[in-house]
Amino acid sequence: MIKTLESQPTQLTFCSYCNPSPRVQVVRITNIKNWYFERVVFPQQTLVFDAPRTAHLEIHSSEIATAIQVDCIPCRRLAVKTV
Repeated sequence: MIKTLESQPTQLTFCSYCNPSPRVQVVRITNIKNWYFERVVFPQQTLVFDAPRTAHLEIHSSEIATAIQVDCIPCRRLAVKTV
């Protein structure tokens, strides 16, 4: 599920993101050095993933021939609360 270029950060957070838009989105984590995460999320689809707590999930929405960044959410806000 997670691809890294080098060693993984030690503290990962279990996160969830749902695409509420009617368009396909591409989500990325780009602010963590040596960390690669990019996924396509279809409308109404929920994506669950592990990420460093300090990571930010960039949301890119597809338009005709372009991709526009529409949001950047801290992964700590996407953390799944466990009982």
